[in-house]
Amino acid sequence: MMQDKKAIAVIGSTGSIGRQTLDVISQHEDKFSVEVLTANSQADLLVEQALRFNPNCVVIADKSLYPKVRDALSDTYIKVFAGSESIDDAVQMESVDVVVTAIVGFAGLSPTVKAIRKGKIIALSNKETLVVAGEHITALAAQYNVPILPIDSEHSAIFQSINGEYCNKIKRIYLTASGGPFRTKTQSELEKVSVREALNHPNWSMGKKVSVDSASLMNKGLEMIEARWLFGVSPSQIEAVIHPQSVIHSMVEFEDGCLKAQLGIADMRLPIQYALTYPQRMTNNSEPFDIYKYGSLTFEQPNRRLFPCLDLAYRAIEHGGNMPAILNAANEVAVNAFIKGYIRFVDIPYVIEKSLSDFHFIQNPLLDDLFETDDTVRRTLENKITELTK
Repeated sequence: MMQDKKAIAVIGSTGSIGRQTLDVISQHEDKFSVEVLTANSQADLLVEQALRFNPNCVVIADKSLYPKVRDALSDTYIKVFAGSESIDDAVQMESVDVVVTAIVGFAGLSPTVKAIRKGKIIALSNKETLVVAGEHITALAAQYNVPILPIDSEHSAIFQSINGEYCNKIKRIYLTASGGPFRTKTQSELEKVSVREALNHPNWSMGKKVSVDSASLMNKGLEMIEARWLFGVSPSQIEAVIHPQSVIHSMVEFEDGCLKAQLGIADMRLPIQYALTYPQRMTNNSEPFDIYKYGSLTFEQPNRRLFPCLDLAYRAIEHGGNMPAILNAANEVAVNAFIKGYIRFVDIPYVIEKSLSDFHFIQNPLLDDLFETDDTVRRTLENKITELTK
């Protein structure tokens, strides 16, 4: 049972997962306190959150916005810092118990590493951390005896399904996917889709980057790599399955052929709360799941020809080394270019595939190598896209 309040650091508090995390905390303020809030550039919302939750400190990554946040909080005792290095410092504070990595992209790797080395519990939403450096992160977590509790709905479902099954081997994991907004599109239709259409997810409310990843099925590829490290299985044991209703959040098959699944409404606050309260379950104000609402649950195989990002993720993890880091950096740059209107939706997998072939492969990278790989891929691709748009 939970006794004292847990002090929470929410890294990326102004994003979709960060806001929902604070909503969960607001429902259980007798169990949780907010110690740290960080944001990239949404200064106004960060200030609003700080005034509501009264953390020890806030960090705005964009240093140009520091004066704005500092002045807005000058009448409080809340400390204000700026820059990514300050985020790394904040997660290491002695007063922090749990670090919620709600930040999106490669930027989540460094603070996660710092937090693990300080023995903080990690509530992981930032899948890119394990995609890029899964071997290093899992080894660090074991070295410092740090639990990594998944927040992604799929990985939370797997985590809940294997709870109590510690002596039983996993035969297969089924990662469910809604299929995104383009599940029934043709190749010619995909060549014409707009950013607005890509951001219009049929079931989930997510940020821009994750929404585009979901539309391309790269999100499922990244989740496959994340699951490989979280649950100690091989990529061949993980299968993506399209489940348009988004009711079953993932399934685990054991050696005897039994499948266990976790069902629920499409509400990220449920896996967030489970990670924060584990191993205890607590009440919440989410809509109850109505089993009679769904006449049927359907499943289908993903169309890998139209959505090649899924196979690119398998290719990257099978090669190993720094290949997943190349995959992730190329995807982040390509998605950002698509959102800005520089490239088409169908160009995203092309950019990624070419990057996997073009950039230097390192079989046994150190953490520093992974940071360098990300920087090299990102700078090279961004320069090429800038040249194309001139």
